[in-house]
Amino acid sequence: MARFISSSNSAFTATSTAEEVLERVDLRGKSAVVTGASSGIGIETARALAGAGAHVVLAVRDVPAGRRAADDILRTHPAASLDVRGLDLADLDSVGRFTSDFSGPLHLLINNAGIMMTPELRTAQGWELQFATNHLGHFALALGLHPRLRAAGGGRIVSVSSSGHGMSDIRYEDLFFDRGAYDPGHAYGQSKTANVLFAVEATRRWAPERITANAVMPGGIWTNLQRHWEPRALAEAKSYVERAGIAMKSPAQGAATSIFAAASPLLEGIGGLYLEDCQEAETVPEIVNGTHGVRDYALDPESAARLWEVSRELLRQNS
Repeated sequence: MARFISSSNSAFTATSTAEEVLERVDLRGKSAVVTGASSGIGIETARALAGAGAHVVLAVRDVPAGRRAADDILRTHPAASLDVRGLDLADLDSVGRFTSDFSGPLHLLINNAGIMMTPELRTAQGWELQFATNHLGHFALALGLHPRLRAAGGGRIVSVSSSGHGMSDIRYEDLFFDRGAYDPGHAYGQSKTANVLFAVEATRRWAPERITANAVMPGGIWTNLQRHWEPRALAEAKSYVERAGIAMKSPAQGAATSIFAAASPLLEGIGGLYLEDCQEAETVPEIVNGTHGVRDYALDPESAARLWEVSRELLRQNS
């Protein structure tokens, strides 16, 4: 099946950096929110957007760390327009405060924050923490900021997913591992599948309002995201990467596809895609080398619509 975005019309590759993607893009007058912007690809996403002239809100759980990140960005771009605001995606009250305090149009919402392979932990609502943080928190954030995205007259949402979505489809029968044994890989996998399905359904619902959403796979990057891995598992993963010859990315390279989704003219009015290496990924029966391709269940429109309704009901029950 033909793809919208491929190497034939995207000049960028796996080695492109976020700032290279924005080299000829002027974002002055645009506003952006980047969740998880205090480290990793989040800070590099915020840095690139600010360097292109956007006003960037660093939405972070750890506000002092967010301020240190802002100071680091200002050393690179002294004229950057930045704001640091607290946001805990696992706390619906925190999400509500963030969205109610936000004013003005919002052009770019980068749902970047995430946790990975945690021990079995739960929110105040009893929700499994990875699904609650990676999906439900960002879902609530997008719903709350929807009027601001609409006011921008062309808002874009970037949903940072992962090739880890290949570990699990949505477990509708037991979303929070209330009945079955907890599996951190499956929990992470379904949360990343949810990130893709959100982009599919958000675009279907909001495209008439000129709001689109795309999911992205940043690539293989060693960051704080792996902090919950068992030391032996992390060592084995690094050994596999080396044996397989998989090229790992720097955080600046990892942020490139998020920036591409946020600002490329090629994606004007286009949403519901899963992008990797600044191109649209191929649909595959299994993830290639652990990093490439998208599973068909992550793009299934029926599942996307179902997940939206399930998620909205969960938020309603806990409002």
